Amino acid sequence: MSPHDEPRSVPSGFDPASAHHESVRSEPSSGPAGFSASAPHESSGRSSHPAGLSVAARIADRDLDLALELAPGEVLAVLGPNGAGKSSLLQVIAGLLVPDEGHVRLGADTLTDTAKDIALAPHRRGISLLAQEPLLFPHLTVAENVAFGPRSRGNRRAKAVAAEWLRAVDATHLADRYPAALSGGQAQRVALARALAVDPHLLLLDEPMSALDVDVAPAMRSLLRRVLRDPAHPRCAVLVTHDIIDAITLADRLVIVESGRIVESGQVTDVMSHPRSPFAARIAGLNLLHGTATAPRGSDPALAAVSIGSDRHGEPSPGSTEPPDDESAVDGCVVGDFTAGTRAAAVFSPAAVSVFTRPPGGSPRNVFTVDITEITDRGGIVRVRGDAPNAPGLCADLTPAAVAQLGLTVGARAYFAVKATEVRVYAC
Repeated sequence: MSPHDEPRSVPSGFDPASAHHESVRSEPSSGPAGFSASAPHESSGRSSHPAGLSVAARIADRDLDLALELAPGEVLAVLGPNGAGKSSLLQVIAGLLVPDEGHVRLGADTLTDTAKDIALAPHRRGISLLAQEPLLFPHLTVAENVAFGPRSRGNRRAKAVAAEWLRAVDATHLADRYPAALSGGQAQRVALARALAVDPHLLLLDEPMSALDVDVAPAMRSLLRRVLRDPAHPRCAVLVTHDIIDAITLADRLVIVESGRIVESGQVTDVMSHPRSPFAARIAGLNLLHGTATAPRGSDPALAAVSIGSDRHGEPSPGSTEPPDDESAVDGCVVGDFTAGTRAAAVFSPAAVSVFTRPPGGSPRNVFTVDITEITDRGGIVRVRGDAPNAPGLCADLTPAAVAQLGLTVGARAYFAVKATEVRVYAC
């Protein structure tokens, strides 16, 4: 099949012992689903130095079109809504899916190149995948599961390698158990040891904490951080997650994927503090307003404004009904370059919002008239969500006592006020 025909899904299960040595489109044999067990044999000439990653992929029927680069040893977190293309990205990298057009390069090695009809089988890529489920061989002991990959490569030290990695993940005491006798956290530790026992150049992490109990996930997260930051075994990693704590704890850089495209990319702290997409703002727990950069409504030179009487592209909406002047823009503190007339964003924390049932007195800089759409308990804090004419989905965080005192109910009119000093405005 030509690589420019429909994308081809490669079976996710394979036996690394059966690896062929053809340079293109080798088909894997059957084995544990999702287990990218072994790196190429030493005869492949793969470098032992840390490898960077380059990926570009276009898949028409999945509406996927993205490209990314990882430096050697870099950990990249990939976040996005369901169906955004995160799993497809991992499948392309792992060799489980061949794109219509694109490439995957790991260091000096080309793993996929549709222009040259190259698509190495998953077990020949030097990649390990740690999925949501451990996917251990049920008929093998823990030690045998971890030794499986090295033994399939012909490594005579497979048993010793397994013991070393079980020790590294604090699972030595589990060596003689079978998977059925393991807890979820124990099984995921063993799966991590198995993934690392083949010394992969690239580790793919597909929501590895999502199936764990909330009291087990932090320990697994700490273990992953220790493994990924080990200077003796530097390697790239791509982490797909829905949990921003995973990204903050484990990643060097973060990308946001929506509708098959990368819409944001940067250092984790930068993306979280200055989000440019609604999804990033939501996971960062911030209110985000888009509009056009304008001069502030006051005389303070440290402030600027974002006109929100505009469409989502930051241009004035023809024929739109403008709200009152005091609600058509939001003032805030400027971050970075800020040029009037360009697309801009304003962000502020729900905790910075004061809520009133009558128009507030005095001269608060930013006031939004909202209709309350949702009131939810968030563990000691109540989140009040409301829609303003040009700012739907604004949130305010209050104490339960404050909500009761104000008598807030869904459908009621309220006024959200936030000081300009609590708002950050920046180009986007």
